[in-house]
Amino acid sequence: MPQVRIIAKNFMDMVASLPAVKLDKLYDNTFICEAILRSLPPLAKKYVLEMLYIDSPITAKSMEEWVLADGFSKHRVAIDRLIQLRVFTETVDRKKETTYRLNPTFQTNLQKHLIHGGVLPRESMPSNITVRLPSLEDLEAEALEQWECFLLHLISSAHAERLTNFSSSMMKVFQRGLLSQRDKEAPRLTVNGFQFLLMDTNAQLWYIIREYISNSEERGVDPADLISFLLELSFHVTGEAYNMNTLNEVQRNANQGPCRLGLGQTSAGVASTILGRKESWFIPTKLATNLSVSLSDSSSRKQGFVVVETNFRLYAYSTSKLHCEILRLFSRIEYQLPNLIVCAITKESLYNAFENGITAEQIISFLQQNAHPRVAERMPSVPENVTDQIRLWESDLNRIEMTPSHLYDGFPSREVFEGACDFARECNALLWEDSKKMRLVVKGEIHTEMRKHLQNQK
Repeated sequence: MPQVRIIAKNFMDMVASLPAVKLDKLYDNTFICEAILRSLPPLAKKYVLEMLYIDSPITAKSMEEWVLADGFSKHRVAIDRLIQLRVFTETVDRKKETTYRLNPTFQTNLQKHLIHGGVLPRESMPSNITVRLPSLEDLEAEALEQWECFLLHLISSAHAERLTNFSSSMMKVFQRGLLSQRDKEAPRLTVNGFQFLLMDTNAQLWYIIREYISNSEERGVDPADLISFLLELSFHVTGEAYNMNTLNEVQRNANQGPCRLGLGQTSAGVASTILGRKESWFIPTKLATNLSVSLSDSSSRKQGFVVVETNFRLYAYSTSKLHCEILRLFSRIEYQLPNLIVCAITKESLYNAFENGITAEQIISFLQQNAHPRVAERMPSVPENVTDQIRLWESDLNRIEMTPSHLYDGFPSREVFEGACDFARECNALLWEDSKKMRLVVKGEIHTEMRKHLQNQK
């Protein structure tokens, strides 16, 4: 079974994928330069600061002398990252000697920022205006509800108890690659869609943001402008309200897009917009102020709710309808109480999950990441007999691999037969041969070439 995986990239990987011209444009903003510096590995930060006031190139051999023998692998990672982000420019001269120097735009603006500091283009709203804003806890709860509603719409709009705050066109952008639809049939989850539902909440968000930015040019928006705004948010204060009137059109649209999917560590968004009587504000969240931090930050994990027993029973202590629908993807729901969902992991339920493109490792990872605090401290948090059996049931489906092929027999002579076998071996397409009866089976992809070879032999 082919495995299709969604790779939820680190935000800085997305920045590094920009063309060189757009990356240089980003570095015109001093805050972006500081955000990039924050995101670098420790050794890469050291290199940037050491070369900040050096205008001439530094040879690769000279930089290697700065590193101890056991730190060479970290040195290579640091250099690669700096080159990917175009913080370093690499040059190879005629003598094949490699040199590095800081990106001039990045270097100049970072120097200015370290010496003179910088002022954000907006200030937080006075407390006398925003005094009636909801608390951060209330916003987190509302954002979580909004995110769960979005995921329920993804599974089936019939499961969602209320509508999302997004237009149909915006929902299509978010759902691209996760849903497919034929003619008059209702939209169905794709393989990527099923895998998306089992992702960690932060990973789901990063996938949405990545897709939103990747498809921005289709909407006439420069992806560099979106990335610039999202990085700039990392310098705002979490939970503080900022005036929407200070945003340009691109930033306003971003605030109405993925930024409104939720907020905080249990949500899926980077900001929330609150409408007042005369003013409107947006409130950056923890995720907004940590966009340059690694995606796998363990501090942002939500509390688990799943207990798995050795008899393949699964107990989910949750009142969420979304959790129930996700568990239904790979288990059989036996009964549901107001705050408890009881399931059974069966061979049939897992086969159904495998057919939808979900892998055994993704199911096991979901159970481990969402383990209830009472069992999360155990090693392992999911019984080994359960994880082993899930993997075995998946391997049952992969015992036979189907390969299109052709059978050849009736050769006029052994010489022609052996020549055909040699030709198939050279093409790495020989699957089986019977020397006594002069028969062979080859991959179907070389059938045309094999026929031409045999015709030439005649």
